[in-house]
Amino acid sequence: MKVTVLGSGSEGNSTLIEADGTGILVDAGFSGRDTEQRLRSADFDPTRLSGIVITHDHGDHARGAGILARRFGVPVYLTKRTAAACSALFTGTERVHEYASSRPFRIGALSVHPFLTVHDAADPVAVTVTHDESGCKVGIATDLGRPTTAVRAALAGCHALVLEANHDDALLWRGPYPWSVKQRIASSHGHLSNRASASLARELMHPDLVAVALAHLSTHCNDAGLARAVVGRALDRAGFRGWVEVAPQAIPTETIDLITLRRRHAAEQLTLL
Repeated sequence: MKVTVLGSGSEGNSTLIEADGTGILVDAGFSGRDTEQRLRSADFDPTRLSGIVITHDHGDHARGAGILARRFGVPVYLTKRTAAACSALFTGTERVHEYASSRPFRIGALSVHPFLTVHDAADPVAVTVTHDESGCKVGIATDLGRPTTAVRAALAGCHALVLEANHDDALLWRGPYPWSVKQRIASSHGHLSNRASASLARELMHPDLVAVALAHLSTHCNDAGLARAVVGRALDRAGFRGWVEVAPQAIPTETIDLITLRRRHAAEQLTLL
């Protein structure tokens, strides 16, 4: 099972997950052309896409869904209310499948488990994606608002996390946004701060967690080095020895091979013993 964050931030979000010939996008927040270029730079042929899962209707998560569905004949999965909010993206010729939050569904070799989040969208969800054969589980949660009990339960046991670390608290309040925007970002329906992300990551840490990608960083109210330091320090204190990186906006991350990372991690743990 492989994971590549194609890009993450206020200008677009999309994550590619591959396993046994199945390739899905979780969100399609870039233009069709940009997404295609990012996929090819990650050494993935976009004609091999098996599905596009949209978590909510905001443009930085959904804008490319329609054009990609038409160009490559790939089905799009989204909730009923998100489909209604995104109706302008579709012409009626696409294969659109509606899913319900909290009800898992399958795309090829992968099981997708959506769960509700607290965010100011029509029907926001985050997802975990599981490869049943290997048991690998990836959690993708980039617009959390606040980490509810249900969110914590859904993300428990993940081997990799794509987790929001949107802003530094001090930088947000000193930043250039209008006061109303600052209040929205910091609210329980907005975005996770570095500090909140660190707390959640530490809570979700367990011996088989091997990779954490920090996502949806604010251009004006955060810094990659700062986010990496705050979350990395919290994980280090909890004994985490895995892969931690910041997902950039402009280019994809390196591809994470979860099965290889898990084997390497297990071997290192045996060495320590």
